[in-house]
Amino acid sequence: MQEILTLAQDPAAWVALITLIVMEVVLGIDNLIFISILTNKLPADSRVSARRIGIGLALIMRLALLGTVAWIVQLTEPVFEALGHAFSWKDMILIAGGLFLVWKATKEIHHNVDPSDHDEDFIATSAINSFAAAIGQILLLDLVFSVDSIITAVGMTPHLPIMIVAVVVAVAVMLFAATPLANFIENNPTIVMLALAFLLMIGTTLIAEGMGFHVPKGYVYAAMAFSALVEVLNMVARNARLRKQRAGKLH
Repeated sequence: MQEILTLAQDPAAWVALITLIVMEVVLGIDNLIFISILTNKLPADSRVSARRIGIGLALIMRLALLGTVAWIVQLTEPVFEALGHAFSWKDMILIAGGLFLVWKATKEIHHNVDPSDHDEDFIATSAINSFAAAIGQILLLDLVFSVDSIITAVGMTPHLPIMIVAVVVAVAVMLFAATPLANFIENNPTIVMLALAFLLMIGTTLIAEGMGFHVPKGYVYAAMAFSALVEVLNMVARNARLRKQRAGKLH
């Protein structure tokens, strides 16, 4: 309690808290896109519950990981060396998560391009399309993003209370934004392909990071923002054409 009161009176601690919250929210965008696409494959009456339970369990997992910060930091220690790069457990977790995202996004893109090929739609199968499986996949990807974000947080501040508050606020934002984002993606089919392309890029970035090639997050998010802006302009143009066509039919 004394540490919390001391931090509350420290302007530097407030700056660190605000910076860390912004970083956690931005890093959560990747996870939120994945959750939106995954839960939209579930029956309509269970989607909101899946998002809330998945994100709620993700919060518990992140707080548990924060309780083992000393162990998490050790994940950056080299385990073996190959191809001139020393791989740590963090690297292997990022590579595994990246490969999973690339595989999942590629499969979904294939299904969207060729929807008649139902055998290739791994999400549409009963095993993957179950409520429990969706929750499990949300937690699996959140583990990958959590390890990366917590290690980054440790590098920004040594104070555990600041990390806990930042994580709770960021997850609360995810919980608030999950359903509106998922509904927006579902109501705009072309957004689905864009979101899958984002997942493909994010997966590739995770693999590159795990292989020792640093990819500045600013470049990645700038590319995502630019692509989203182009898609918004396309949507505006399509809606304008539809309104013009309807007006022409009325006359």
